[in-house]
Amino acid sequence: MIIKVLGPGCKNCKNLEKNTLDALKSRSVEAKVVKVTDIAEIQKYGVMRTPALVIDEEVVVSGRVPKEDEIAQWING
Repeated sequence: MIIKVLGPGCKNCKNLEKNTLDALKSRSVEAKVVKVTDIAEIQKYGVMRTPALVIDEEVVVSGRVPKEDEIAQWING
C-alpha cells in the first residue's frame, strides 16, 4: 500500500501525516507514506484544496484533516 500526503508543508499537512502514521501504527498496518509538496504533482490528482490523502492512487479526502479513526477505515478498506 502506498499512501501520499499532498500539500505544501503547512500545519494541516503535518497533522494529516501524523494522523496517518498513527492510524497505521495503531493497527499494525505496513505502508509506504510519501509526502508530495510539488504543486504540479498535486494538481495531477485534481486536488484543489490541501491537505489531501491518496491511498493507492485514489484521493480519499482533500481540504481537511480527518481523524485517525477515519483514516483507519480507508486503510482497512
